Amino acid sequence: MSSERHVLLWLMLLTLLAATLYLLSGALLPFVAGMGVAYLLDPVADRLERLGLPRTAAALVIIFGFLLLVAMVMVVLVPVLSDQVAGLIARAPRYIDDLRSEVQPLLRRLRSNLTPSQAAQIDEAIKSHAGDVLGWVGQILSSIVYGGAAVLNLLGLLFVMPVVAFYMIRDWDRLVAHIDSLLPLHSADTIRHLAAEIDARLSGFVRGQAIVCLLLGAWYAIGLTIVGLDFALLLGIGAGVLTIIPYLGNIVGLTACLLLAMAQFDNWLSVLLVAAVFLSGQMLEGNFVSPKIVGDRVGLHPVWLMFAVTAGAVLLGITGALLAVPVAAAVGVLVRYGVQRYRNSALYADPRLTDPNVVEVLPPNPPPLAADAGNADGEAAAPKRPHADGDDRTSAAQQ
Repeated sequence: MSSERHVLLWLMLLTLLAATLYLLSGALLPFVAGMGVAYLLDPVADRLERLGLPRTAAALVIIFGFLLLVAMVMVVLVPVLSDQVAGLIARAPRYIDDLRSEVQPLLRRLRSNLTPSQAAQIDEAIKSHAGDVLGWVGQILSSIVYGGAAVLNLLGLLFVMPVVAFYMIRDWDRLVAHIDSLLPLHSADTIRHLAAEIDARLSGFVRGQAIVCLLLGAWYAIGLTIVGLDFALLLGIGAGVLTIIPYLGNIVGLTACLLLAMAQFDNWLSVLLVAAVFLSGQMLEGNFVSPKIVGDRVGLHPVWLMFAVTAGAVLLGITGALLAVPVAAAVGVLVRYGVQRYRNSALYADPRLTDPNVVEVLPPNPPPLAADAGNADGEAAAPKRPHADGDDRTSAAQQ
């Protein structure tokens, strides 16, 4: 099979896989979540197995410990967070009115320097773009919440996901070995190398960034509570969760908390303290936490991650948001591999400069000019033919 047919076959398989994921997105959430939990906790199972615990027992211990931890967090945090969500929804109109009263004097001052036509154009642009942004955000949220039957997904997460995670942890090594045995022999080494690089980048990012999210969420929640901001726990944990995409949690959390602080407080000192909480958290994350935990081996650009998560959420809801990070890591590795192959190919570099065995072929010598073929009088010169020894002997015999 030629290389073109190989590429066509892989493209057809990827297209079929993407179509299947899109059609079954409503039922995939517990399975994707279970595989994600198994991928994160497989190193723990390997360590317990090295300590002498059977693989099945290690999987049971890990799943029960994970469910116990999740239950404790839900019992402690869910009631508080639900109360804060209800309180924020109830107070939102008053906050909007207070914020409008704070901003209106500034807007009046700006309008005084504009002509009526310019002010009307600015108002129209703000209204149109605000409507587009709100519609886009609402589409994403509705696809996340309602895409693929949210109630069924919730029940699947509660009952199906632990079972899937248990079996995946128990059989993870056997599944990997079976898939490895099915790789095409002529390209198995290349596929193993790419898979190992994807695993290193993905595991380093997910496990490291999860720790970063926990630390920053705690930092934001504690700092905002000390400042006295309303709904500090909800906003701090939300900003920490969004930090799975670098810089996104800090930007979104800082913007929301500053708007709330401007509506809540009557002095600018408290607003500056809210900003200081996020700026200090960003400094700690960028200078100490991420370099020590995540490191520089991840190679996932924040803009690429933001696009992947947004596109996945729009296409497949929560399932797409969960699949976005591993897909982004895999695509990043494949793109870097393709760029490396391109730079080593003749399309990028001149083979005469890279291969010493390639000899440059020079063009033939040009024919003599017509003026050189004649004599000085312009008569045609007689052709000069060398006399061989045989010709000399023939002429001598004739004489």
